[in-house]
Amino acid sequence: MSLLPVAEAQARLLALAAPLPEEQAPLVEANGRWAARDIAALRDQPSFDLSAMDGYAIRYAERPGPWTVVGESAAGAGFGRPLGAHETVRIFTGAPMPEGADSVLVQEEAERDGDQLRMSGEGPLRQGGNVRPRAVDFAASTILVSAGTALTARHVGLAAIGGHGTFPVRRRARIALISTGDELVPPGAPLSGAQLPASNAAMLAALLAGRPAEVLDRGIVRDDLDAIAEAFQAATSVADVVVTTGGVSVGDRDLVRPALEKAGAALDFWRVAMKPGKPLLAGKLGGAVILGLPGNPVSSYVTARLFLLPLIARLGGAADPLPSARLLPLGVDLPANGPRQDYLRARIEEGRAYAPDGQDSAAMVALAAADGLIVRAPHAPAARAGDSAEMLILD
Repeated sequence: MSLLPVAEAQARLLALAAPLPEEQAPLVEANGRWAARDIAALRDQPSFDLSAMDGYAIRYAERPGPWTVVGESAAGAGFGRPLGAHETVRIFTGAPMPEGADSVLVQEEAERDGDQLRMSGEGPLRQGGNVRPRAVDFAASTILVSAGTALTARHVGLAAIGGHGTFPVRRRARIALISTGDELVPPGAPLSGAQLPASNAAMLAALLAGRPAEVLDRGIVRDDLDAIAEAFQAATSVADVVVTTGGVSVGDRDLVRPALEKAGAALDFWRVAMKPGKPLLAGKLGGAVILGLPGNPVSSYVTARLFLLPLIARLGGAADPLPSARLLPLGVDLPANGPRQDYLRARIEEGRAYAPDGQDSAAMVALAAADGLIVRAPHAPAARAGDSAEMLILD
């Protein structure tokens, strides 16, 4: 089986999934998810002409006065009747403009003696000065947020001011994590012989924290064909995506692929032209997507960034689920690349990208210190310091 280009593998993985069912989420729970439908304003903003300054509501044509002060208009209250000729009210920022007034004389340019008022400065420069007209921000029925938009605190605030108390989103994806390997023990457990701490599940759970996903850690499964197949079947009954780490290469103890076949899964692809992360597989078992990540922790992390996170975005209804790269100048020379797309762990220093030594797929120090991944296309020629390079920024 030939190696699949990264972009094709991503497209084929995303084609295995469809957006999950829609639900209404409270605004405070919508951040980090994606809008399931267009969100239209339920009201004008503002819903009335209002004052943009503290001062006095006047008719522009009556400048420079005098006016008689007949009351006040405060935010949330307003003045109860139309203004007559040469009448004014004290008005505060955000308060409704009374009927009959069209401008605001700011208090610093007003001279008041009892209930008598005159201009002491140049006053508003035009009719409508210091007034925010009705619907100047948006009118009712305006589309505020388009379907598929990644929601932020800014969109939450916009929806709230638009009259909404909830957001239509997709339900959170249920992600089952399965670690495979006789050598693994839970993090922090005593080690003996050639045992290793199982770092991948904890790392992936941390990567998914704050994203619209429910993580189901299914523990460590020993290197046994039947045990792995049974773990797959059990996980697919409760999860939308089953993620395995380890056991996807070609060794005698790499049993994930044959276990999937034994469980009845349909394999879509296996092995991708990328470094790190070549032994990556994807398929379907029942209604769940299966994503087999490499066991080496750096490979597991990089493939999760490039495949698992976009898959969650696809399930969440993202308009564009794939990550985007930034262009940054290189701080060092890079040699010509080989036949696989390379992802170099890199630091950003003074606006330049530096890829340190220690790029082995099991070396975690460089990954933990990295700000991003420099993307090197297959067969890319040698690059010099100062050349632009694509970089995926890590959070």
